[in-house]
Amino acid sequence: MTDAPVPTPVPSNEPLTYAAAGVDTEAGDRAVDLMKDAVRRTHAAHSGAVMGGVGGFAGLYDVTALPGWANYRRPLLATSTDGVGTKVAIAQALDIHDTIGFDLVGMVVDDIAVVGATPLFMTDYIACGKLVPERIADIVRGIAAACEVAGTALVGGETAEHPGLLSPDEYDVAGAATGIVDADALLGPDRVRDGDVLIAMASSGLHSNGYSLVRAVIGRAGWALDREVPEFGHTLGQELLVPTRVYSADCLALAADEAAQVHAFTHVTGGGLAANLARVLPAGLVGTVDRGSWQVPAVFSVMRDLGGVPVSDIEGTLNLGVGMVAIVGREGADAALARLNILGVPAWVLGDVRATEAAPSGDLVAGTKGVDGGAVAMTGSYRF
Repeated sequence: MTDAPVPTPVPSNEPLTYAAAGVDTEAGDRAVDLMKDAVRRTHAAHSGAVMGGVGGFAGLYDVTALPGWANYRRPLLATSTDGVGTKVAIAQALDIHDTIGFDLVGMVVDDIAVVGATPLFMTDYIACGKLVPERIADIVRGIAAACEVAGTALVGGETAEHPGLLSPDEYDVAGAATGIVDADALLGPDRVRDGDVLIAMASSGLHSNGYSLVRAVIGRAGWALDREVPEFGHTLGQELLVPTRVYSADCLALAADEAAQVHAFTHVTGGGLAANLARVLPAGLVGTVDRGSWQVPAVFSVMRDLGGVPVSDIEGTLNLGVGMVAIVGREGADAALARLNILGVPAWVLGDVRATEAAPSGDLVAGTKGVDGGAVAMTGSYRF
């Protein structure tokens, strides 16, 4: 375990101010000035709903200003919180900070879209060793840009300076969002049926899970982030920093298409495809996944080969090219694929849902994330 950085001692004959202790409140104010326009742009799609301005103690959102608010019969609030994980170490090493916000927003709002809820607003939290206004502003601009893609208002946040706990160039980010869905539009295991079809949506790359494994692989191999990798067509660092695809708006558009017959979604994050798919299947049903139904992107095969990572381990850690899965009625599969094509989301049939007794033999995954529900049978071989 690495020891926490020790603050530079302040000479005993000098006044001991907050700034001398390592916290610069004026820098925080400068950071807000640099980011506030980007934050305000996320409010444009929420006319009349976002109340107050940047810098308040709490963000306010008037849900009665939502279009069609009067038509909600039993509105349910959905909430989610997450961080980016050790991918921030890549951003820090490359000194590129305006993309990590997509990873944060994607991890949070896409979990809300899984249940069919519209993510209304989000807040963020940044802890840093030294508050550099331009760096913090870049992080928040990235968060705001991703919120615009998701149609989510960024209504507040907090930046905390932690000298002595984090080194001057270190930071971590987290966020939380709140969404809304009518009770009778709630998606999930209760809607999934025998015969449903699994529709995969392509990931943009590694997203932001499994970076502890990835960093261990490249560290042991001695690969530098500026190394050109022919399989990627660019540097290793550029590949590792590819932003997470934000699916929420596309998922909600797909769910609104009655012809697609969407019953559930699963967001493929920590634990890989099978573990997350099993979470949204009811007891008695098995999701059958054909590993050969897609070409696994190069970044995953490079990590597997470079680190000698067993397929079972890489499958249970990384998304392998599938970032989101829609579970749709059998008659809705073609319409779902057509809609996703219009939305510009690469998608394909991943498998189907069957009764336990009709499921094929395969590597069975069940009981993940504490959910006592269905199972997933992983069949065939990957096309690395």
